[in-house]
Amino acid sequence: QVQLVESGGGLVQAGGSLRLACAASLSTRTEGGYTMGWFRQPPGKERECVSVISPSGRSTDYGDFVKGRFTISRDNAKNTVFLQMNSLQPEDTAVYFCAAGSVYSGSAHHYDYWGQGTQVTVSS
Repeated sequence: QVQLVESGGGLVQAGGSLRLACAASLSTRTEGGYTMGWFRQPPGKERECVSVISPSGRSTDYGDFVKGRFTISRDNAKNTVFLQMNSLQPEDTAVYFCAAGSVYSGSAHHYDYWGQGTQVTVSS
């Protein structure tokens, strides 16, 4: 079992930055580490993939809406994945979730474990 706990959300003004963290109970398995992903769900909209990172951290991908503003990283020694978000805009307002799975994918159904979510609100 893997437990994920997000932190770092909050209220920021447009143009500001936040650094989200996701603490995992386990960063690796006996058969390999987990792919980690960040997803978000804006109010009244569907969940979408923000970013994914491979178990080693060597591979990363981002949603098109990120436009170079976000950076995903992981510190396996600390069992933590991060999402640095810069130049935040009101459109980024959403509940942000981290997830862990066995497939490098931006599709939510490939992820087996989910955090509780953390609210990010960007004001004008």
